[in-house]
Amino acid sequence: MLRPRKKHTVYDLQQLKGKRCLTHIHVKSPEEAAAAEAAGLDLLSCSFDSPESQARFPQLVAAAPNSFLSCATPNGLASPEEAIRVGFKAIELGASSVYCSASPRIIKAMTDERLPVVGHLGLVPRHVIWTNYRAIGKTADEAVLLYDQMKRLEDAGAYAAELEVVPHQLASYLASQTSMILMSLGSGSGCDTQFLFSDDILGDYDERPPRHAKAYRDFAAEHRRLQQERIAAFKEYVADVNEGRFPDQSHTIEMKDDLLAEIKTRIKSDRC
Repeated sequence: MLRPRKKHTVYDLQQLKGKRCLTHIHVKSPEEAAAAEAAGLDLLSCSFDSPESQARFPQLVAAAPNSFLSCATPNGLASPEEAIRVGFKAIELGASSVYCSASPRIIKAMTDERLPVVGHLGLVPRHVIWTNYRAIGKTADEAVLLYDQMKRLEDAGAYAAELEVVPHQLASYLASQTSMILMSLGSGSGCDTQFLFSDDILGDYDERPPRHAKAYRDFAAEHRRLQQERIAAFKEYVADVNEGRFPDQSHTIEMKDDLLAEIKTRIKSDRC
């Protein structure tokens, strides 16, 4: 008999650091969460940064009940108190940990309350006004700054950090210099987890995929095909209705003629 899958804890992840690279994807629907768990993914991430994603979150938890699921907090957390409230709301709804790209000051407030927090290093999409969309750490000054930022996150109590678009040699070195779990998104294979978004893996958009991503399917083409099938089906329905082919006898409910006649007689008599 197969043993039930064990759900990881932060403690488990810390024990696995340096032993193997964990598989890790961001999912956006219950179907994707269920598929990720069925495929044996180690870690899942998802959004928790809008009313819609927060309302959908319990469905993701239910779809992948044995998976470690981390969720992203909203942009612009205005205070440590707000961050703590959002973090505990996520945990109460079933999150294993919370992702937060806010300052170490806010992250420390969260971890002081024993919330398990994932920070963000390297290319941070919320902060691209300062960096542009590019690899981070390609100069000595920038690499040293990245190291210092990593240590500040570590000191703030983050148990992990997403490391986005950093040269792979530097990423491997940084992973060896911290107790945090470093999650590689476009930063090579030397970190503690290998992270991709489901959209990238499934080819679920029409734009050119980023350099660090690999598409294993072409869902965008399938969506286009399904849209053409929708249009064709709707056109056939319109034609069938206009030309009297739908509904036919197989789609309707029959009534005996004598019963209909009785109903008509009663209705007429009741109206008199």
